[in-house]
Amino acid sequence: MEKNKLRKVSATGPTKHTGITLTEPADYAAGIPGVKAALSHTFKEMGVFKSLSTLSHMNQKEGFDCPGCAWPDPDHRSNLGEYCENGAKALAEEATSKRVDADFFSKHSVEELSEWTDFEIGKSGRITEPFLLKPDSSHYEPITWEEAFQLTAKHLKELDSPDEAIFYTSGRSSNEAAFLYGLFSRALGTNNMPDCSNMCHESSGVALSETLGIGKGSVTIEDFEKAEVVMVIGQNPGTNHPRMLSALQKCKKQGGKIIAVNPLEEAGLIRFKNPQQVEGIAGVGTSLTDIFLQVKVNQDVPLLKLIIKKLAKLEKEKGGVFDQEFIKEKTSGYEALLADLENYNEADLLRECGVSAQPIEETVELLAQKKKIIICWAMGLTQHKNGVENIKECVNLLLLKGSIGKPGAGTCPVRGHSNVQGDRTVGIMHYVSPKLNSAIESTFGFAPPTKAGVDVVRAIEAMHEGKAKVFVALGGNFLSAASDTLYTAEALTNCELTVSISTKLNRTHLVTGKTALILPSLGRSEKDMQGIKQRYLTVENSMGKVHRTKGVLKPASGNLKSEPEIVAGIANAYFGANHQVEWKILGEDYELLRTKMEQVLNGFNNYSQRSASTGFYLPNNARVADFSKLPNGKAQFSVCNLPQHKLNDDEFLLMTIRSHDQFNTTIYGLNDRYRGIHNERRVVFMNESDMQKAGLAKMDQINLMSYYEGIERKAENFLVIPYNIPQGNLAAYFPETNILVPHNHYADKSYTPISKSVQVKIAKI
Repeated sequence: MEKNKLRKVSATGPTKHTGITLTEPADYAAGIPGVKAALSHTFKEMGVFKSLSTLSHMNQKEGFDCPGCAWPDPDHRSNLGEYCENGAKALAEEATSKRVDADFFSKHSVEELSEWTDFEIGKSGRITEPFLLKPDSSHYEPITWEEAFQLTAKHLKELDSPDEAIFYTSGRSSNEAAFLYGLFSRALGTNNMPDCSNMCHESSGVALSETLGIGKGSVTIEDFEKAEVVMVIGQNPGTNHPRMLSALQKCKKQGGKIIAVNPLEEAGLIRFKNPQQVEGIAGVGTSLTDIFLQVKVNQDVPLLKLIIKKLAKLEKEKGGVFDQEFIKEKTSGYEALLADLENYNEADLLRECGVSAQPIEETVELLAQKKKIIICWAMGLTQHKNGVENIKECVNLLLLKGSIGKPGAGTCPVRGHSNVQGDRTVGIMHYVSPKLNSAIESTFGFAPPTKAGVDVVRAIEAMHEGKAKVFVALGGNFLSAASDTLYTAEALTNCELTVSISTKLNRTHLVTGKTALILPSLGRSEKDMQGIKQRYLTVENSMGKVHRTKGVLKPASGNLKSEPEIVAGIANAYFGANHQVEWKILGEDYELLRTKMEQVLNGFNNYSQRSASTGFYLPNNARVADFSKLPNGKAQFSVCNLPQHKLNDDEFLLMTIRSHDQFNTTIYGLNDRYRGIHNERRVVFMNESDMQKAGLAKMDQINLMSYYEGIERKAENFLVIPYNIPQGNLAAYFPETNILVPHNHYADKSYTPISKSVQVKIAKI
């Protein structure tokens, strides 16, 4: 447990154990246990009546968007409820009856709170009013909204350069709030807009932009019913995107096949018991995975190369395997790809990926016959040094099969937080878009900066080196989400001011700059009122559809503001009333704000009208196989290298994972029932052969250490759990193991931290 230097606060919390019990890993997801868990969480936090009433409005067309993941809603919504277990947990966290008020902070110092676990901190409740942490104090105290806005403006005005400010965005914010936030950053004069996608799907965006001309996926939810094959690679939908299981179930019922590629065999991809169907309650449910390829951590490229190499051999022998017409008309680089395959030996690729030969042969046989193929992926592909090439190899396979731009086929990066894709669409980016800058200048009358800003990795470095002095976060738990926890903590404490726009307490509120502000916002489920008029906001789902979200609950406190109002309040305090942008009015009048957004953003015409009705899809060139803006006007094949992991005999490759009781850094509970873990998070999953070799027994206590550039990073006091995981690989939960991830090791081009392939050693305690 490490202490922060400014105040004696812990950046990681306690390392104590909480009383583990083990069961056998589950062989299905959802069903009656899922219903019980969902209702248990909501009833405990919200009460029975409020729970049932509010859940009936979540993800409904006249209701509010789930504050959890970004999986899209079907056009026809279930009357029984259009939400999953973890969506219910997310709502319970937001709509809890517990409160963090002035009395709470008078009783608990930040030092004391930092000694709590992330679970305990998160369970404190909703923040009721703005709070200030002064440089000479260890207790937050109330501050008025206007005082908070003026204090933030004062610190920003004292900067020597706008680039000394960092404006971070989490994926929970609305399109309107994110657009206004980005507008303020640019009006201030900086593109320092890191966002949470830098830490997750930035690799996807880079790879897809370079190969297909758009950094988003190409499929819609309806494509799953038309797909012949869905490959789920490096993703655990049963925990991270549970409603995706319904789409996979529909695929199976239409005769489609599912190939799962992952180091762990996850319950959600084995079998799905849909709790809204009789067979999901009383029957055995739906078997999902037809072929399971248990790949070693970050050996997806060798696996995909082997599959492609075998398919190329069949194409040469028999023909009809690849879509030659599509390749000729729509792609570039085919011959170079085939030539590169000659450099690899099938036996070597088989050994590298760690998968048995038989399921690979079954995969090749299946793919050779099919044309409508969807490849889905998540962090298991993106958070590696070669994360961009992992995705490019997936694109290679799809292009060879002509599985882009047709019904039932395409790319499907499954985004995490519920509007992380929308944030990027409306302008949250650290790089410069001349087209966006021009539209902003034309609409608002000021010239945005043309110098690139910093992403998450470089923002942390800038704060650590004293080059950035003010950090503002629109949502999120930056400290717990970022890599290299102790380094990131030092970076935050180097700031003169840290500002968190939040709904609930988290560790970033405790490890702060010299001065800190918490500005509490309305939650997604709450009514956003302007006088007697209720306003609505919009979000974009994982498949590029923009739609309305409108809360139904009375706000947790009468002293909360919406995120657009908070952003506008800071901007108005900084610029005053005579600026070209009418900040205060835009923060209050969402219709006017959306009208301005229409003028700036591509595809947002008739924004309010379309989002308030059925929603609308944004333009997507890959969806219609239009690659005209790419070199030669064609989609690009890529020649990808194999990953390089030079492990010593006493080293392992660790991947950080979520438990079933968490979403991102929000810890709902201490159970991971699908993997058989109960009432504990400090566990490491390990192959039994590796345990025997290391002289370890079940439940032994170990420390995990990483050594990059000779710096020891240590995660202490973990229990060893024997598990079905490839030899040489380990898995453990984040944020507990983020401390092991070096800040300066990241994916080429995307700068995404290597959180899924960390070289570590272990030491028995």
